[in-house]
Amino acid sequence: MRLAIREARTAEENGDVPIGAIIVQGRTILGKAHNQVELLHDPTAHAEMIAITQAAGALGDWRLTDTVLYVTKEPCPMCAGAIALARIPRVVFGAADPRQGGTLKIADVTGGVLEEECRALLQDFFKGLRKTEATE
Repeated sequence: MRLAIREARTAEENGDVPIGAIIVQGRTILGKAHNQVELLHDPTAHAEMIAITQAAGALGDWRLTDTVLYVTKEPCPMCAGAIALARIPRVVFGAADPRQGGTLKIADVTGGVLEEECRALLQDFFKGLRKTEATE
């Protein structure tokens, strides 16, 4: 999760929502990414989606069985669908997303890992964004 948080900080530095994702198989990192929605002007450029693409490329197979996805925020429905399609059996997330989370019943899910740190990262980002918008 610490590596996912590092990725989230990179997203924040680039002006994107600070979400990071890591996909591992055993002790091998197959994919690591951060949100790039604003950077790429692409609504599908979520950290999970990019990490899934990287992991599939690393394995040479779209079936990511025997992997674990670590992500700083509960995946949205789009990402949850991609997780299910990629056959990722386990998801570990930091901050829950009660409004847009979509991980229920798609995999073996563990939530709340380093939750306070993950939530603070997101809250601080949006507080700063609101301050900037208020001064414009």
